[in-house]
This record gives sequence, structure tokens and C-alpha cells, in this order.
Amino acid sequence: MITRLQVRMARAALGWGVRELAQKANLAPNTVSRFENGSGARVDTLAQIQEALEKEGVIFVPADDSGGPGVRLKRARPRVG
Repeated sequence: MITRLQVRMARAALGWGVRELAQKANLAPNTVSRFENGSGARVDTLAQIQEALEKEGVIFVPADDSGGPGVRLKRARPRVG
């Protein structure tokens, strides 16, 4: 299952705020914020968040012996600016 930290990292990698993720995941922004700030979330809610992020190219990397959980992008994001 994805972690709060992974969701924050994924949003940062995509340049998304809480509201954009909530919109893409078809959730209320407060639901995303509450999860990221430590509240529990339903399995189906986490699945919606994960699906929305994966659709945009996020890969969730599980923790292993060499480090904790993380994220990476399937493809390079275009630079803005």
C-alpha cells in the first residue's frame, strides 16, 4: 500500500497541489490532506489516489534493504520556465 510520504513526493514530482490530485482522483481535497497529515484512509480511497498518480507516470517504489519507500517517474517531465 502507498504511504503518505510517497503521495507527497509524487505530487511534488508532478508539480501538483492537493486540489489537483483530489480532482484527478475524484476525491475531496480534505480527504487527500487528511491522509497526508496522518489520518487513515479507506483502501478504495488509496486506490483512487494511486491510480490517478500512476496514470500520470508515477511509479511507486517499495521499501527494501537499501532504503525506504519512494517514487519515480516513468518519463522525464518537461521543464517549465
